[in-house]
Amino acid sequence: MVTDTSSTTTSTGRPDPQRAARRLATSRPTTVKDTRGYRVFTVVNVIVLLLVMAITLYPFVNIVAQSFSSEGFINAGQVNLVPRGFNIETYKTVMADDLFWRNYQNTVVYTVVATAIAMVLTTTYAYAISKKNLRGRNFFILVAVFTMFFNGGLIPNYVLINALGFTNTIWAIVIPNAISVFNLLVMKAFFENMPDELEEAASIDGLSTYGTLLRIVLPLSKAVIATMVLFYAVTFWNSWFQAFLYLDDARLYPVTVYLRNLIAGATTATSVAGGTGADGMTQVASNIQSVTMVLTVLPIVLLYPFIQKYFVSGVMLGSVKG
Repeated sequence: MVTDTSSTTTSTGRPDPQRAARRLATSRPTTVKDTRGYRVFTVVNVIVLLLVMAITLYPFVNIVAQSFSSEGFINAGQVNLVPRGFNIETYKTVMADDLFWRNYQNTVVYTVVATAIAMVLTTTYAYAISKKNLRGRNFFILVAVFTMFFNGGLIPNYVLINALGFTNTIWAIVIPNAISVFNLLVMKAFFENMPDELEEAASIDGLSTYGTLLRIVLPLSKAVIATMVLFYAVTFWNSWFQAFLYLDDARLYPVTVYLRNLIAGATTATSVAGGTGADGMTQVASNIQSVTMVLTVLPIVLLYPFIQKYFVSGVMLGSVKG
């Protein structure tokens, strides 16, 4: 924008600040108008995203509504977004069982321990194979990628876990899935994008390899670390098959196995762990699945808003290379 300054000087030829300020205040900058095609694209884009949001949210809201609805309305298919015949008997039936809280505690412990172990192993492994001068680097990458496509199978894995003495222990849950190859490759790509000059400067200052990793690399990797913590935590929280396969003691079950057994036995009065009776099972049988899903995803839903800002940025930063 070009401003006419001919009238911003005094009779002596010197600049007049007051006139110049008034001229700048009254002048209007030129604006570039959006084209018709761009406006149409914006409207269509907003409509499509709103539809996607509605389609995504509807099942979750419907599940929550069913969990608080009564048996008759659910069986009649009259529950959509608002609970009908408000009912919390199923919640009372499930949450009155001491075994439920014991299994819930197990889930928290398993998730925290497994996520911590997975993050340590994944971070150190990814940092090592991100170094192009690592001897045997391609071999270690191949070993990791190979497990994405091939595994020993269910029976050999069970025999191995049993031979190691992990049956009916926490290690049967946390060790077999300690490293996710997808998460490993994302972190590897992220570390490869970091400037080599930072680590060279740290080496000159006398830091060891682990010192550089802990004091330089990890503080600069908060986004991808938060993303990996979210991935691992959600995976271990929702996992049930490993516990169902390797744990025989009901007191060691995670809450997902407890709720799975509750669903499987919802048609009988004696199938609920902890001895809930037939009176409670009348309501349980109708909306047990809804209550199960709500109780399972609630902690993740509460945790996600605090780390969601790292979610997209961590994945994008880690997917530039690799």
